[in-house]
Amino acid sequence: MSDPELVYSSHVFCCTNLRPEGAKRGSCAAKGSEKLRNYMKARAKELGLEPKVRINSAGCLERCELGPALVIYPEGVWYTFASQEDIDEILQTHVIEGGRVERLMLMPDQTEPRPEARSVAPA
Repeated sequence: MSDPELVYSSHVFCCTNLRPEGAKRGSCAAKGSEKLRNYMKARAKELGLEPKVRINSAGCLERCELGPALVIYPEGVWYTFASQEDIDEILQTHVIEGGRVERLMLMPDQTEPRPEARSVAPA
């Protein structure tokens, strides 16, 4: 038996986890993830990506120290993001064009944020 057809061509999970202030690992919510997730959802709708693209909130994705973090399936590519411009670039390059935004990608063994990913402060 083969796998069923995908329900969504892209399914984006944005961490909106909130840890107490001063938590060692920080939290994506404290870095603006909820506001940026809301922007991503609205922008995807504006671009006509629905209903084949779904943007969801997620509890902790266990990468908050690198975050805000999101993961896009079915590819399983992880990103950090800090601004609406980052969200626009992820939607255009990854979701629409099928490419990758290398400067924002999170690698499986990564333990420190990439300096180039923090070019814009959280909105």
